[in-house]
Amino acid sequence: MAHRIANAPLWQHPAVRLAVSILAGVLFVIVVSVPLDLTGQIIFAAGSFAGAMLLNKTPGRMTTLAMTVLSITASMRYIYWRLTDTIGFDNPIDAFFGYGLLLAELYALLVLLLGYFQTAWPLQRRPVPMPADMATWPSVDVFIPTYNEPLDVVRQTVFSAISLDWPSDRLHVYVLDDGRRPEFRAFCEELGVGYLIRDNNAHAKAGNINAALKTTSSDYVAIFDCDHIPTRSFLQVCMGWFIRDPQLAMLQTPHVFFSPDPFEKNLDTFHAMPNEGELFYGIVQDGNDLWNAAFFCGSCAIIKRAPLMEVGGIAVETVTEDAHTALKLNRRGYNTAYLEIPQAAGLATESLSGHVGQRIRWARGMAQICRIDNPLLGPGLHFGQRLCYLNAMLHFFYGLPRLVFLTAPLAYLLFGAHVFQATALMITAYALPHLAHASITNSRIQGRFRYSFWNEVYESVLAWYIMRPVLVAFANPKLGKFNVTAKGGIIEEAYFDWSIARPYLFLLVVNLFGFGVGIWHLVFGSGAETTTLIINMVWTFYNIILTSASLAVASETRQVRSTPRVTAALPAAIRFPDGRTLVCETGDFSHNGLALTVPPGTHLATGSRIDISLFRSDVEGTFPAVVTFSGNGRLGVRFDDLSLQQQAELASLTFARADAWVKSWGQRQRDKPLTSLKSVFAIGIRGFGQVLGNVVKIVRPRRAVSRSEAST
Repeated sequence: MAHRIANAPLWQHPAVRLAVSILAGVLFVIVVSVPLDLTGQIIFAAGSFAGAMLLNKTPGRMTTLAMTVLSITASMRYIYWRLTDTIGFDNPIDAFFGYGLLLAELYALLVLLLGYFQTAWPLQRRPVPMPADMATWPSVDVFIPTYNEPLDVVRQTVFSAISLDWPSDRLHVYVLDDGRRPEFRAFCEELGVGYLIRDNNAHAKAGNINAALKTTSSDYVAIFDCDHIPTRSFLQVCMGWFIRDPQLAMLQTPHVFFSPDPFEKNLDTFHAMPNEGELFYGIVQDGNDLWNAAFFCGSCAIIKRAPLMEVGGIAVETVTEDAHTALKLNRRGYNTAYLEIPQAAGLATESLSGHVGQRIRWARGMAQICRIDNPLLGPGLHFGQRLCYLNAMLHFFYGLPRLVFLTAPLAYLLFGAHVFQATALMITAYALPHLAHASITNSRIQGRFRYSFWNEVYESVLAWYIMRPVLVAFANPKLGKFNVTAKGGIIEEAYFDWSIARPYLFLLVVNLFGFGVGIWHLVFGSGAETTTLIINMVWTFYNIILTSASLAVASETRQVRSTPRVTAALPAAIRFPDGRTLVCETGDFSHNGLALTVPPGTHLATGSRIDISLFRSDVEGTFPAVVTFSGNGRLGVRFDDLSLQQQAELASLTFARADAWVKSWGQRQRDKPLTSLKSVFAIGIRGFGQVLGNVVKIVRPRRAVSRSEAST
């Protein structure tokens, strides 16, 4: 019924649309601003939230938009009340803490509204088939920039790049080696791929690509970070859109990782819940695409050469050269696109310190763009594009607001400051609907790619580290330099990273102290503001959980494999020296070896030499291997002295399979907010225990030394 009404011819008349828009605006203003007493606000909040819960049980995009409207109404009603009824501060201390919190809330509200704008209606673009006549297909240069990564990391990307399904006379693969290493040159020459270097490292990765653009000439350029391994289907899946849309200058695909990032590794959540970046590639980029504002992300993307050269190549003015390049293309009137189909996968950062360094670079670069090429200013962008780019930049300014939220209740517990000039019950009646609506609405929109409350864990870990670089870059965009994210390392022993955990330890200690002060006031205080005290203590307890969870991420676990295994059930066969064949399937694989699921009772001696066959449709590849373990229906093998051609064939049958990453993308169970809150609490308790355990490890040897010295 709703769809029939929405599609009625009456709504196509401009005057009707204008009248309805004005009426809706007036009603919205009335609902947001009408004053209510405590009872009235509670009834309004309960009614609207009950409506949102009922809507949440109904599928459909229109239902999602209705929930978004309810959430925006609750949030705007809260912030209107904050601005009109809660800031009549009586003293400088109240004003200092009160206005600080209010500014943080206004920032959070703006990001919430922009986030709804970006993600409420993802475009969900699908592939466009290539023309049947392959003679019309354009030429493509594949760039694989590298600087200090080991050759073992780069090999797999090159092997997969040369097996891309594309006419061989129009596919040109180049390794862009800014490290100028002889072993890379020898590898490329033996494999028959291009090897390009330059005599300097100016502008880092952007400069490396721009130098290669001067010596190559294909119509299009596909760019892969040296650890991002493309599937064979990458070009055929993506290039059709360039044929359909002559104005399309760039098409981006998701960044998928087959190794765990520090959050997933240290918290043991790999494959159990979405990682930090999946929200961007799962929802945000798809939402940007609706507004023709999809960003270039530096890898797993195709750019049309002519528009790229028109804007001067890859941008070099900032350290986020990728997003800045997309902004320049959009300003020139070119289209950008996003295809939410994983067509490549790479290595995540191994350590928390490396992960923090990468995010610092992203944050600094976005702050630089905000200063020198602000999307709200200048020509060439329509309103939707400006808002999408603005939100991408504002996102990285969360450092200071997040720290405010992590310490705000301490203003009352430690200094007696009243940051709200209102009763505790009125604060609850207005703030709780705002938070609850935002939680369930975002859960509905983001549920496949971000679980509730985990965003606060990610931001708490990074807040302290990105705050200063963002503020400095915003003040002086020329400060700071490009830092390369290390990939392919190992962590031989588990350890607690005390250096990077220092800010979280401080926040944990001060929140614990504040909570203790609150308990003291509950027990020995006058009881005049008990409700206010309890609200601040609950908030402080939640901050203790967040900071404890941040500490859990700083507890680095071992990573002894430099070549992570990819879980996959692929058809396989074991071929024995005597001619026998045993059909089986893989359990996981890497470029060094694989695990096989074999019939129960199958046992092979360690060190036995066999051949392993892997299949893709009617293609078979056979590889010599050595048994490394056998038992319980599992067989582990290590590939034995493969030639370069065999390594390339192995990559085409494993990492480069067209379906390698699609099946696992966005297929997790949808978010359940209460379950997610429980998991965050569990991680927080675990982190608190890990800190205590590591403190004990440090204290015990010192006590032993002291006793030994005393006895002598």
